[in-house]
Amino acid sequence: MNDYFDQHNTPLDRRIAVALAKLSTAIKQHAWQEAMPQGLTPTQGQVLTLLSTRPGIGLAQVAEGLAIRPPTASDAVRVLEGKGLLNKSKKPDDGRALVLHLTPEGVAIAEQAQSWPDFLVPAISSLSEPQREAFWQGLLGLITTLQRRGEIPTSSMCVTCRFFRPNRHQDARRPHHCALVDAPFGDTDLRLECPEHELALDSKNGP
Repeated sequence: MNDYFDQHNTPLDRRIAVALAKLSTAIKQHAWQEAMPQGLTPTQGQVLTLLSTRPGIGLAQVAEGLAIRPPTASDAVRVLEGKGLLNKSKKPDDGRALVLHLTPEGVAIAEQAQSWPDFLVPAISSLSEPQREAFWQGLLGLITTLQRRGEIPTSSMCVTCRFFRPNRHQDARRPHHCALVDAPFGDTDLRLECPEHELALDSKNGP
C-alpha cells in the first residue's frame, strides 16, 4: 500500500527549491532594512562588498561578479562615487581602462554590509555540527552546479582554483590539499571567496 505522503507530497527537490526561495526573500528584506539607514540599496552594498574582496576591478567585472546588467552596475558605482565611498582610477597597464577602489569610508561601510546576512547565524548555529557540515557541502555542490550551468557568476571558490587538490589525504577531517600554502584542509574550510584564488584551466567554462 502506498504511503499517503508519497502520493500527495511534491518532490523533495522541488520543496528544497521553495525553501531556498523563502530564505532568499528573508535575506532580501533584511538587506533592505540594513541598507536604508545608510542611504544605500542592497545592490550598492553588494558592490562595496565585492570591491572589498576584489579591489581594482572594472565596471564590467562588477556587473559580472554580481550577475547584474552593466547599466545597473554603472548606476550603483556612480552613486557610490558621489557618496565618496569609491574612487575611479586608470589601470596602470592600460590608460584607457578604469578600475575601482574603495575609499576609507567605503571600506568601513563594506565591513558593515558584509555583516548583513549575520541574522541567519543564530538559526544556523541551532543545527547540529553534522547538520551544518552536510548543509555546507550541499550548498557548495548547488553553487558549483549553478555556476557550471551559467546560472550564477563564478566566484573565487576553492573548488575552481588551480591550487585545489581534492581528496589527496587519508584524513577524513582534512582530505583536501591547498598547493598555495602547502597544507591539508577539510570540507568546512572550503572558501566561497579567496583573495589568492587563481582559476584552474579546466574551469574556464565552468567549475
